[in-house]
Amino acid sequence: MLEHALIRDATGAVIPHGPGTHSRDWDEVEAFCRSVYMPYRVRPLERFTRPDATLISARAGRVVMSRFSYGTGIHLDGFDPAAGNIIVLNTLRGALDHQTDGGSVSTGAGESFVVDCSRTDYWLEGDPDHMQLNLTVPHDVMADTAERWFGFVPDDTLWTSRVKFGGPGSPWLSLLDYAARTLGQARNGSADAAMARHIEEILCVELLRQWSAAAGLSLDTGARCAAPRYVRKAEEIMEAEARDAPSIGEVARRVGVTARTLSGGFQKFRGTSPRSFLAARRLEGFRADLESLPDELTVTAIASDWGFSNFGALAGRYRDRFGETPSQTRARKPRP
Repeated sequence: MLEHALIRDATGAVIPHGPGTHSRDWDEVEAFCRSVYMPYRVRPLERFTRPDATLISARAGRVVMSRFSYGTGIHLDGFDPAAGNIIVLNTLRGALDHQTDGGSVSTGAGESFVVDCSRTDYWLEGDPDHMQLNLTVPHDVMADTAERWFGFVPDDTLWTSRVKFGGPGSPWLSLLDYAARTLGQARNGSADAAMARHIEEILCVELLRQWSAAAGLSLDTGARCAAPRYVRKAEEIMEAEARDAPSIGEVARRVGVTARTLSGGFQKFRGTSPRSFLAARRLEGFRADLESLPDELTVTAIASDWGFSNFGALAGRYRDRFGETPSQTRARKPRP
């Protein structure tokens, strides 16, 4: 299914990537890996061997898909947590051995492994025949996706879980095939803004589902239902009154706790602060208006109605959350 991912497009035509897709130079390979993944240490399993690496990448919003191999056996460790990245290693051929709690697990063709290198240590070994179709996803993107789709940000019970998932014939591989084919049709290896956001979103949502299932967690009924009543009631208030932006102190008073208790409850059960939760709801409400209000209303007018006055800062926060500017969202509004 993924044999030609990022090499041939959906019609079978060769995808032009330009020079630099193969290398036998360790410095060139390291530069690619630092750019696409993060800084880490690499050691060939046989001394003095040279790589015969495949170096291809394509971007879908803030997610990077890469077709990669060293072309020789390697041991990797020392992944830099400051990079803030999650990596998903999808093996196309050969095998990798991945660090897990108390040991290791192997992935072969069609199998996947996910690790949040910003939250836990990790090492892997790859045999000389390994070939990967990997994803690099910023932790913050996954956290934002979890909050939008499931109503809370999982705690480190999920993020520190290093797990194997997928397998031949799995929906995850079908999704990767769709994403790779779509990116293969895109000019210069990058989809347009709307398609990029679509691919980013579906990959992150399905990854959350696969990851949590493999870790034995439930995103639908777990931490969200376990939250105390005052947290859930505060969420209801902030969701209903996001346009008016109630103060956190006022919300706390209405649910019968102190602001400090409310903040502690959100951090424990939602992995975020009440202020961040409210800010996210306000951005989502603003976005909904951009997509639905009459054409004669400008972006500035809609933003002002939501109480946003610093339009430069608003555009930056909006782009960080949705992968496009408010004007781009407005421009895609369906016309009657």
